[in-house]
Amino acid sequence: MADSAFFCTLSHEGVLAVRGADAGKFLQGQLTCNLDYLGDTRASLGARCTQKGRMQSSFRILLEGDGVLMAMATELLEPQLADLKKYAVFSKSKLTDESAAWVRFGIEQGDAALRGLGLELPAETDSVVRNGGLVAIRVSPDRVELWAPADQADVLKGKLSALLAEGDLNQWLLGQVRAGIGQVMPGTRELFIPQMLNLQAVGGVSFKKGCYTGQEIVARMQYLGKLKRRLYRLSLDAGELPQPGTPLFSPTHGSAIGEVVLAARTAQNIELLAVLQAEAAEGGDIHLGALEGPALHLLDLPYQLDRDREIQR
Repeated sequence: MADSAFFCTLSHEGVLAVRGADAGKFLQGQLTCNLDYLGDTRASLGARCTQKGRMQSSFRILLEGDGVLMAMATELLEPQLADLKKYAVFSKSKLTDESAAWVRFGIEQGDAALRGLGLELPAETDSVVRNGGLVAIRVSPDRVELWAPADQADVLKGKLSALLAEGDLNQWLLGQVRAGIGQVMPGTRELFIPQMLNLQAVGGVSFKKGCYTGQEIVARMQYLGKLKRRLYRLSLDAGELPQPGTPLFSPTHGSAIGEVVLAARTAQNIELLAVLQAEAAEGGDIHLGALEGPALHLLDLPYQLDRDREIQR
């Protein structure tokens, strides 16, 4: 299903904008990613944490105009906006919901179609290229987000339809699962620290920037702690699509040992990302929803955890 070229509308996320003279300075003290690394040709993943290091939201962030845009799960946008505004009172920055101002498409294996739109995007993940108001972001190999002003939506969709098959959101999310990119959803808000989603392995955490909300907990886990829970990829033979936050169990442990992060259907089964206790994952006896629930099977992730490399960011 996710093995052929297609495009789809990314209808599950909204866009939070932070604009103004102090936008970057303000967010540098709020987010896990380093805004100094952003540029006209580079975007990033990131998260915003509580004081205890638990993620309130995760997002993709890019520079745009006089500030930045962050794409996150739609249901998280309003509470995140309200919370951030409390800290922006004395900052020369304006926070707004710009979801209606943008249309976003997910494109898989569509580099040729992008070239037809004047977008020659480098292969490196997080690369950005712009043309005529369009913004293309390489989010993983063969997967691109295409952002455009809302008034270009119909024309752009027509051009994409002439070049690519139109898929659905499930296909896009399947690609995200296979890329091993976790995401905070309403059912998992304030449940995970960034390393539990392997966010540090995919460029969403910087250990070289200054302080930010929750930084002490996140840094301590990286330098001193032993990460006992992290992101794994698994498959499920059949059944209902599990929702984010659904608990996972191990009969050996007799209790919940993790939670679903994101799931999508394939032509044959279901693939998902889940945060699991490492010890339980190594045992391999994992069940969905209950001790007697359907069995899950471990799959590979496309990257390795490497603490020494991660702390250089």
